[in-house]
Amino acid sequence: MKALDTNVIVRFLVKDDPTQSEIVYRAFKQAEAQNSLYWIPLLVVLETLWVLESVYEIRRDKILDALNGMILLPVLRFEAQATIENFLARARESKIDLGDLLIASAAQQSGCEQVLTFDKKACRYDLFKPIESFLTSSSK
Repeated sequence: MKALDTNVIVRFLVKDDPTQSEIVYRAFKQAEAQNSLYWIPLLVVLETLWVLESVYEIRRDKILDALNGMILLPVLRFEAQATIENFLARARESKIDLGDLLIASAAQQSGCEQVLTFDKKACRYDLFKPIESFLTSSSK
């Protein structure tokens, strides 16, 4: 199995480079014909979310629709697919930054209760806590 990099996923979703988009399409069709799979690491999903939001300024609902469509493609296998599915379900009901929510979903799937952070915006949600609040008075 071969893994795909973020730029391949972005070309497939955004289609901003017709030549590269066609190459990805052909690669997917070939994989389908050969019953082979491409691996999507969780870090690629995280980076793809960031690129689509920050660089392409694609709306949140469109990003979630695209990711949901991708997990249904028979030629793609995702690292931590249960985490991604959990993330997608939560993201539609939440205002948390998509990248932060994916991080929290992955942490929780790994048995963590919360993510410690310096990000004050993320701390507005129960998935995150300020790291300094866990310091004991003797450690401060």
